[in-house]
Amino acid sequence: MSAPATVKRNKAKGEAEGREAQVRELGMAFKRVFRSLSRLRGRDTHLAGGELSHAQFELLMELYDQGELSAGELAMAARLSPGTVTQMLDHLADCGHVERLRSQVDRRVVVSRLTPQGRERIEAKQAAWKSRWDGALEGLDGKELKAATKVLQQLGAMFEDAPVQDGYPASEQPSGEPPSPAQS
Repeated sequence: MSAPATVKRNKAKGEAEGREAQVRELGMAFKRVFRSLSRLRGRDTHLAGGELSHAQFELLMELYDQGELSAGELAMAARLSPGTVTQMLDHLADCGHVERLRSQVDRRVVVSRLTPQGRERIEAKQAAWKSRWDGALEGLDGKELKAATKVLQQLGAMFEDAPVQDGYPASEQPSGEPPSPAQS
């Protein structure tokens, strides 16, 4: 084999190993983010009476973004059971964040909508998170943000499309953590 062919093959091998290392590093970073989100959700069990859980905040965000919705529509959007959503809405109504009323379109349907207090709560929480978000992404240019967006979209699609085996998506471990890079 000629020297240029050997150099070319070694370069290709090095690039493949470098990419594999980058993919492993991305997998580890993704796993850290996933664990952080799980811990964020776990903290919801230790909230004071007036604080919103992550799941409650997600329901309120759906109402903020979409307007009036039925419990079934909220359950689908939040990927929660209708019973769970109904309990959460009862609590959010008791706290003054949402009001429940009959639909103007179909009087048989009960819809929920944000109260002015609920809207203020969402906007305050959004402002606080925007500040943290902007700080975390400070120093990244548009090209880096575009690449990160593309990676996250592809990973999201991968998890959405994962086939179910033994009650769990093939890409998911029973612990609920994403697979390590070696498993994906």
